Amino acid sequence: MIKISNLQVKFNTEEGLFDAVKGISFELQQGEIMGIVGESGSGKSVTSLSIMRLHDQRSTKLSGEILFGDTDLLKLTEKQMLDYRGNRISMIFQEPMTSLNPVFTCGFQVSEAIMQHQKISKETAKQKTIDLFNEVQLPRPENIFDSYPHQLSGGQKQRVMIAMALSCNPEVLIADEPTTALDVTVQKTILQLLMRLKNERNMSLIFISHDLGVIGEIADKVIVMYKGEIVESATVQQLFSNPKHPYTRGLLACRPSPERRLYKLPVVNDFLKISDDGKMLAADETISHLIKKLTIDEQKARDRKIKIYSQAPLLQVKQLKTWYPVKEGLFSASKEYVKAVDGVSFDVFPGETLGLVGESGCGKSTLGRSLLRLIEPTSGEIWYNNSDLRKLGTKDIRNLRRDIQIIFQDPYSSLNPRLTVGQTIMEPMEVHGVFANNRDRKDRVMELLKRVNLKPEHFNRYPHEFSGGQRQRISIARALALKPKFIICDESVSALDVSVQAQVLNLLRELQEEFNLTYIFISHDLSVVKHISDRMMVMNNGKIEEIGDAEEVYNNPQSEYTRKLIQAIPKGALLSA
Repeated sequence: MIKISNLQVKFNTEEGLFDAVKGISFELQQGEIMGIVGESGSGKSVTSLSIMRLHDQRSTKLSGEILFGDTDLLKLTEKQMLDYRGNRISMIFQEPMTSLNPVFTCGFQVSEAIMQHQKISKETAKQKTIDLFNEVQLPRPENIFDSYPHQLSGGQKQRVMIAMALSCNPEVLIADEPTTALDVTVQKTILQLLMRLKNERNMSLIFISHDLGVIGEIADKVIVMYKGEIVESATVQQLFSNPKHPYTRGLLACRPSPERRLYKLPVVNDFLKISDDGKMLAADETISHLIKKLTIDEQKARDRKIKIYSQAPLLQVKQLKTWYPVKEGLFSASKEYVKAVDGVSFDVFPGETLGLVGESGCGKSTLGRSLLRLIEPTSGEIWYNNSDLRKLGTKDIRNLRRDIQIIFQDPYSSLNPRLTVGQTIMEPMEVHGVFANNRDRKDRVMELLKRVNLKPEHFNRYPHEFSGGQRQRISIARALALKPKFIICDESVSALDVSVQAQVLNLLRELQEEFNLTYIFISHDLSVVKHISDRMMVMNNGKIEEIGDAEEVYNNPQSEYTRKLIQAIPKGALLSA
């Protein structure tokens, strides 16, 4: 279907030409699913955009050959390319919220794509759109047709994007990170949907992801990309059973696997070293040897739990409710409520990590914010160090926030773009009067930057100059600035590459041991929660489904909902165990 030969993509930058893709070659066969895997910056999305010819022609230099049948797509004019793009070759983009136009309804946007390539009436296009919404299993297709993107959940928006991509019966579908940051259950249904549609329509599919666990769920063959080059190409079974390249071994090993208990996750650098002249060198390490070295000492784990649970709780939550009024009657005082948190009770002990897992909308982030009173609870009690937080005044709760900090999901939106990294980390110290002057505060910032593996020269840089993983480290440094005892991590690794995620999880565990921190770790990914947690709490519809030892909950779930979350874990995560 597609044959790529010596594809090179160069971008014009202020520093000169940047080689994003360095002469790669591969073939996609009829009906095949080709997985492309690699970290951010590896060139996988750049490759897919090159096939679609979606790069800015003024700043991008493409060379090589991209054959679709007998046609070289790189030699077509922009007008000729319109017959292929969205028609014979289609693409599902990574972030549906930014790919869908917020001012038009979902139905209009899909109908528009159909009418662009097919000479049919508006009414026929509308009916075809509703049929497509049915095909991708959207609930109430007629209502979705008239809905705007912001009115849909993440999984529903992704289904609209899939419907749009399928609207003209493409022969090749490119899916660029279509499940990143989705719940594992939603992710599973999207993968099953793509497989079913591929088989029914006999399409070829290029599936791009940074997660080998997801790739193992769907692909026939895999190419692994690193810094613009293909470092390994194999069938899925060959790749998981016998990875040849050290970078592939690193990607496989750093994904948290629920089947093994490690005190620290392997990272790519355990398998791959870079020489002074930029060449890749294989470290003398095998996955099995490293896993054995990092496996938890059971006696130490038991001693740790005895120590933790022999103490009085640091936090006690009793019958906490956070309800949102959504509708008020015109002639009555009665209201309807969304019961985001609905009567939950639990304790957290000093030095413990309590994992909080559940799907989007289950109430876990609302619970985290309610504990800090960033959202005011409706009723219930929150006891921290024998103080009822719900009875504290504004000044007292502000002082208490020195002790309790939060790391948010998206560091880019939680960091002020106008402040340098140094100013960002110093700001809470100034607010709370920590240290007598800015010179001492700057010294503290330098210590923190070093501790989260950032460099002193990063002090004067701005958030947009950093990668996602680096920005998350900045958020962690800011949370540590006031020497807190308790940190709530709200989906703090959800959108990171698995290799960067492993580094951040290792860092959080190291900091916990060093500063005797207590965590509530919130995530929709049960594999991640099980890895880092002492106990696991499963939430659904604002209530606690079950709570207990992380190993026990995973190995012997009492709730049907928990079993569903466990079954949705990508099988690639289990293959790599």
